[in-house]
Amino acid sequence: MVKSYKELKSFLENLKGRPTLLLHSCCAPCSSHVILLLKDYFDLTIYYSNDNIYPLEEYEKRLQEEICFCNKIDEAIKVLYDPYQEEDYNQAILGLEHKKERSERCYKCYELRLEKTAKKASLLGFDYFSTTLSISPYKVSSWINEIGERLEKKYSISYLYSDFKKEEGYKHSIELSKQYGLYRQDYCGCKYSKEERNGKEQEN
Repeated sequence: MVKSYKELKSFLENLKGRPTLLLHSCCAPCSSHVILLLKDYFDLTIYYSNDNIYPLEEYEKRLQEEICFCNKIDEAIKVLYDPYQEEDYNQAILGLEHKKERSERCYKCYELRLEKTAKKASLLGFDYFSTTLSISPYKVSSWINEIGERLEKKYSISYLYSDFKKEEGYKHSIELSKQYGLYRQDYCGCKYSKEERNGKEQEN
């Protein structure tokens, strides 16, 4: 089992054929570097499942940006998406609403989105599932991989190790956002991260 980014790179170089991968994405900017990294190794499908995003207009804006970006990169890359289910997120983080970013609230958010991805990948017969979340320096990659490995066993589908901020992946995603004119949001997505960001701006 892959346990580090170095091992992931070696795994990709030795991968046989083109297995199918359902890749969860939170937004086009975060997915940009990851798609370019993985699309030559996998038959790639993007899965947009982000009940945490607030408000609905933001959810829809990020979804459309994801679809447009994938069409520009490779029209063969499909984008699957869930209907917006804000109540699923509210239930997942119940009692943790006012924890800070990178807290238990975020862990539950990762878990919600990754479990939906694993279930969808298993249902549709994908070989692997993974997520672009780890591209962000604000996300805890060890938590993401811990959850992914647990779901791999639960749903009997292989999880692809994720720590895509490595080797300046995050910096490259910023460069790609500029290159493709992508809408780049200024908060993680949930209303609590938006409130936290607004509070910091007022302090400054």
